[in-house]
Amino acid sequence: MRDVFPLRYFTTKCRLFFILLLGFLALTSAGSAHAQSVQIGQFEFSEWNGPPLNIFYAEANGLNVNAPIVIVMHGVDRNADDYRDNWIELARTFGFFVYAPEFDKARFPKSANYNLGGLTKSSGRAFDAMEPLFDAIKARRGATQTGYYLFGHSAGGQFVHRYVFFGKPKRMKLALAANSGWYTLPTRAAKWPYGLAGLKRSLYDVDALLKAPLTILLGDQDIDPYAENLRHTPEADAQGMNRYDRGIYFLKRSNTIAEQRQIRSAWSYHVVPGVAHDNAAMAVAAAALVDQHAKEN
Repeated sequence: MRDVFPLRYFTTKCRLFFILLLGFLALTSAGSAHAQSVQIGQFEFSEWNGPPLNIFYAEANGLNVNAPIVIVMHGVDRNADDYRDNWIELARTFGFFVYAPEFDKARFPKSANYNLGGLTKSSGRAFDAMEPLFDAIKARRGATQTGYYLFGHSAGGQFVHRYVFFGKPKRMKLALAANSGWYTLPTRAAKWPYGLAGLKRSLYDVDALLKAPLTILLGDQDIDPYAENLRHTPEADAQGMNRYDRGIYFLKRSNTIAEQRQIRSAWSYHVVPGVAHDNAAMAVAAAALVDQHAKEN
């Protein structure tokens, strides 16, 4: 079994690229002759078993219709438009089609309905929107992509890693969960939502989820134990007192579980240097990984 811990820091080459890219994106304007133009807007998506969702998009123009599709999950403020905005220059630079669905608090109240994907609901679970949304995007673009990329930061990172656990993603190429506040562990030694105990076994397959294409991203400065919206319960604090430590805990425990089950984990882990709880900066790191994955697969 390959070693999946300790964490992979961006290599010197990747770190330099990351810094240069941040500078490039700060200087690039919409009228730059060296950049793709990007169409920005929103549409309503209703082709699923839940309420209509507003989808905020940034579609790079002049590209092959089969350019990478990236679905971006917002944080606790449910500000999908802001998360889309953080990807506009990334869409231009890398040539992506980016879509940020809005799970508003009126129709998806509290963390159970968004961060936890609405797992225990009988219908209209947030998890259930992803695959139909991909179909709607393909129809909109006239595209033939076989899969999509899924990125989320903070509460969106919580959604993403649990989607890998419970969403039964059929066409997801890669999931990237960044700076999650706390985690669900792939074990029945902890009770839901901190683990799998108390859930029907039909809802998950531990071996399958450990083989799923999941990347965990951690900003090495996301270390504030008093950060706004950071959950503090005995179970959450057992994972660590800040987001970075909780990510480390999750990775160590998950690696041990994979070894005990003799599973070759497909998960990968990356620490982003110098970044705290910053969606825009983590999006840059995620975009570089999406671009690399798309070119290699």
